[in-house]
Amino acid sequence: MEILNKLDIKTSNEKLYQTALTHTSYANEHGLESYERLEYLGDAVLELVMSEYLYTNGNYKEGEMTKLRAHYVCEDALYEYSINLGLNEDLRLGNGELQSGGKYRKAIVADIYEAFIGAIFLDQGFIKAKEFIYESAIPYVENNSFEFIKDYKSELQELVQTDKRSLEYSIINEEGPAHNKTFTAVVKIDNILYGTGISHSKKDAEQLAAKDALLKSVKN
Repeated sequence: MEILNKLDIKTSNEKLYQTALTHTSYANEHGLESYERLEYLGDAVLELVMSEYLYTNGNYKEGEMTKLRAHYVCEDALYEYSINLGLNEDLRLGNGELQSGGKYRKAIVADIYEAFIGAIFLDQGFIKAKEFIYESAIPYVENNSFEFIKDYKSELQELVQTDKRSLEYSIINEEGPAHNKTFTAVVKIDNILYGTGISHSKKDAEQLAAKDALLKSVKN
């Protein structure tokens, strides 16, 4: 596997890592096991390592640690780690999922990061799994990288609620083939257009529209 060479992982159990990158659509087509069980295991290992790091690297209160951990183990964060490593390049997908852009589908790409951790844990133990997390995820914590996981819609909602103004999102345009559509979203406050966002998913387009509105100083 290319990813094992890239990450310099020496193993006698390559099949385990293949399973970590096998989506249910591919598993069902070929009678194989998918990554779901490994994802469950990797999720637990990631939460433990992230919790330990936050506990030993600062005097955060319990609530602060919980909030920080949630930031760095959420789907958007896992997607970022996974894409940065290139895990999705070796992802095994069924024909339909592959044609519909599954290699870049956020939920799938996020899942395989945890599944890969699970594979490392089973193959090489906790210490190696911890090293992998420290190399791929902890740098984001150390650099206070919140930008890629910020929930702009929630921030905008809180801001608008303070002034008791109305908030409405709508998709005003979608174009492109079914497997690679581009959506344009707008957000209106008190029926006035404040932000526009364009992305390959409606959810992300709305987030970008909210970000655009915030950048335009909605407070004014």
